[in-house]
Amino acid sequence: MIKTLQIIALFQGLFVLVVLFANRKEYKKMTFRLIFGALVSIILYIIGDDENNLFFEGVDLFLFDSSLFITFLFLFFRYYNNGKENFAKLDYLFFIPNLIYFIIELIEINSQSENFIVEIIEVLIEFTFFAYLCILFYSIITTKRKHWILYFVIPISILFGFASINDFLLAFGYDAFEIFNDQNFNTYLLLIIAFLFYFISLTLMNKKMNDILPKIKKDKYNNSNLNQEAIAQYKTDLINSMVNDKMYLNPKLSIHDLSKRNNIPRQYISEVLNEHMNTSFQDFVNEYRVEEFINRLKNNQDNQFTLLAIALDVGFNSKSSFNAIFKKFKGLTPTEYNKTILKNNK
Repeated sequence: MIKTLQIIALFQGLFVLVVLFANRKEYKKMTFRLIFGALVSIILYIIGDDENNLFFEGVDLFLFDSSLFITFLFLFFRYYNNGKENFAKLDYLFFIPNLIYFIIELIEINSQSENFIVEIIEVLIEFTFFAYLCILFYSIITTKRKHWILYFVIPISILFGFASINDFLLAFGYDAFEIFNDQNFNTYLLLIIAFLFYFISLTLMNKKMNDILPKIKKDKYNNSNLNQEAIAQYKTDLINSMVNDKMYLNPKLSIHDLSKRNNIPRQYISEVLNEHMNTSFQDFVNEYRVEEFINRLKNNQDNQFTLLAIALDVGFNSKSSFNAIFKKFKGLTPTEYNKTILKNNK
């Protein structure tokens, strides 16, 4: 079974690497290099692990084991999250446990008997990689948005946690958890890896690689003629259209209406909103509608109007779109938000 899993994972992994490398210019350099390094280290683990060497029985061709993959994955999300394009020199320190692990593997290969001190150091290093996974898990869940890595970090964390405990018990002469022995560990890890490569392959074939790797943002306003003075004026005009003129109350409001009212070319409105106000036309308008809804809701304590009636009156044109937009901006449904207002007023 393991050989079959290795072969499946190997072919899927090679396919992913080829496609990623062929399209490397589309992705941000740092995150591309880190995920590419992670995938290469996985493939080397598949081919050369001493427990299940694909070509030579009992020979260890990859002395970093699965640990190098974890470090690369940890750093990948770190740079995915902060958006930095240059690798910080201090971040090379995260590879120190991998280097120590490499040295330990060399010692064990050339040693005739087990060394207790070496075994303890190896266990501590394994706990370090487990800590990387825990930090990675915490970082993902605190971003408040789902990330594909989470679905692989959870099972890998469980595996490494129990594997580290097993090695700790064995180092002190205790019985280990049989279900997480080395053979089973490799089988479970290969299953996760095979699914990981399948997931990325499927994403590539559906041309949704941006879900995996952030692409280089192409600036469509490179040839813009707008200067800073014009940008500032247009921002003021657009805000006044909402605050003073309340144009958002029109459920059929379009960018053309805004352009005509303020005598601003449509492409300049899009540029100012997208590039200089970090929003889209729809979000810009809907945010004012949501705030207007909340203001009216606070003045509707006698429930004279239904939530939907207020929503339609402030410019929303359907219940479903209103609920979705409101939750996007406030993190609660309109009903939940209304309950918090009523509770606070008691």
